Amino acid sequence: MEGGCSSKGPSSKRLEGKVAIITGGASGIGETTARLFARNGAKIIIADVQDDLGWAVCKDIGTDENVTYVHCDVTSDTDVKNVVDTAMLKYGKLDIMYNNAGIPGKLDFTIQGVDYEDLKKVFDVNVYGAFLGAKHAASVMIPAKKGVILFTSSLATVLAGTSPHSYTASKYAVVGLTKNLCVELGQHGIRVNCISPGALPTPLLSNAFGMEKSTLEELLCEAANLKGVVPTAEDVAEAAMFLGSDDSKYVSGVNLVVDGGYSSTNQNFTLLLKNKFNVLN
Repeated sequence: MEGGCSSKGPSSKRLEGKVAIITGGASGIGETTARLFARNGAKIIIADVQDDLGWAVCKDIGTDENVTYVHCDVTSDTDVKNVVDTAMLKYGKLDIMYNNAGIPGKLDFTIQGVDYEDLKKVFDVNVYGAFLGAKHAASVMIPAKKGVILFTSSLATVLAGTSPHSYTASKYAVVGLTKNLCVELGQHGIRVNCISPGALPTPLLSNAFGMEKSTLEELLCEAANLKGVVPTAEDVAEAAMFLGSDDSKYVSGVNLVVDGGYSSTNQNFTLLLKNKFNVLN
């Protein structure tokens, strides 16, 4: 299922001439990144399993020439190959492959509570899906001797205990894949990086916690290390644009953490003194 759509608004030139695939591009970080990339002149292929949302986003941000929606289950080798083939057929190249699609799995933080089927599903989407995206992107980027492969990882890779074991392990695998591919594909002029966002008020997290977006935003701001700023998907999209653009032409093998410094501090002891012993108030 694919096709072009109608357009709104001018674009800047930061990604002018670039062709990008964004998996999970129908909602959350993926949708926000698709909109930002399009505004900055890139030609976009939105790859997702949420067809109605994907078409709606496509129609809202693009032209028939510049934005395409393709149904894609990232756990399907055939589907992922089809997305890359579509980019090559329509645009003749692929500059940016953003492997963003992911799922949190069940929110059980105990090893005894890990469900095998859930574990397998999380790894299929988060790891195998990322692997397939990189594999098929590399097949067309290697002959071109250039390109950018990006992944969405997680704060869970630098701060323990914040996510279920299955999700954390899957995102560590993504960082490992990033590092290995950086070494291999750097020999062909291809840069490979990943982005590790902190918690964001996206539909994925809102649904997982069963919270309204506004409630989640309040909690995230209260817990944040960096005050006065509401964390949003736009922050991650801006990081993806930097890593996908020529501004980062010598940046590869990086796990870019976007968390407002949250992972740099552990405030448990300070909070205990304040709340339990009325110290430091």
